[in-house]
Amino acid sequence: MSLLWLRRRVNFTMNTRCFQRNFCAASSPLVPVPLPSPVETHLWYLVPNEVKNETLLNKYLELLSTCERENVFRMSGDQLRKRALLARALVRTTISRYQTNCEVHPRSLRFRKNIYGKPEVDWQDVDDRHLPPLHFNISHTSSLIACGVTVNSPIGIDVEEKQRKLKNNILAFARRYFSPYEVELLTAISDPEFQRQEFIKLWTLKEAYVKALGRGFSATPFKTFTIRFQTAMEGGIHLSGHRDSEAFDIVINTFDDPKNLTNNWQFALLDLAGSHYAAICTEKDRTAGGKGTLPMKLTVWRTIPFVEDECVSGTDAVVAIAGLT
Repeated sequence: MSLLWLRRRVNFTMNTRCFQRNFCAASSPLVPVPLPSPVETHLWYLVPNEVKNETLLNKYLELLSTCERENVFRMSGDQLRKRALLARALVRTTISRYQTNCEVHPRSLRFRKNIYGKPEVDWQDVDDRHLPPLHFNISHTSSLIACGVTVNSPIGIDVEEKQRKLKNNILAFARRYFSPYEVELLTAISDPEFQRQEFIKLWTLKEAYVKALGRGFSATPFKTFTIRFQTAMEGGIHLSGHRDSEAFDIVINTFDDPKNLTNNWQFALLDLAGSHYAAICTEKDRTAGGKGTLPMKLTVWRTIPFVEDECVSGTDAVVAIAGLT
């Protein structure tokens, strides 16, 4: 079923101009990527405004399941539909890159949700039973969509626009949802813009943590734990190929049942593409043994699936803010 035909039914008037740069209309195959090691996290992101070729959008639509298509066209507004389409296409194309034991087409992937509603890959329809236990998580704004991938480790990610406007009073909102320590931290900031930026960073980190736990926001209220920045200690998170920078470690404290919130998690907070904050939370690698933990290796790609992939680790597109040593 073509996007053009569906567009007439739902008045889906996407912009049909070509990419801002002279991308070729003919698509290329997805480039396979080696599986992340137990200490690696991969982050893929795309910029919706760079995807304007209708032939490519139709190709993405063909990758989706019937249910996913229905969800896309249930959205009200062209940009919301486009964003939903790109989000599902990014997930499918990203995961399909890693299936090295057998070729898995993005269209053939099936998904299910855990008891709390967190999406995961369902491999029951795939012949090869030795596929890796991939974990993924997705987050998107109107101007950027990101997908994180790990092996054997739960992951949660969140992206927020740095210039996001907040309708509510920041401190009033923080008192409702944040821990007392976090409220005190924000209250001590006199500069309104700096206060807004710190609020967004905290919110992004808290969302990433709750998504990594995979139990839903109702099961892990934001007020039940605190995000703290402290002087970086030995170990931590390292950005693949990134130049040395002064940063802080990110730790979590809980006021809830310790069994629900543990310190076996690590974070990265990034300035992504110069326009967004990106927070990543993963479970620490358990193979280190003893008291130590192996540092996470983070690699970031900017992508337009079937057109272009660019590793941006070590460039100005990925700047460490905290959680990196």
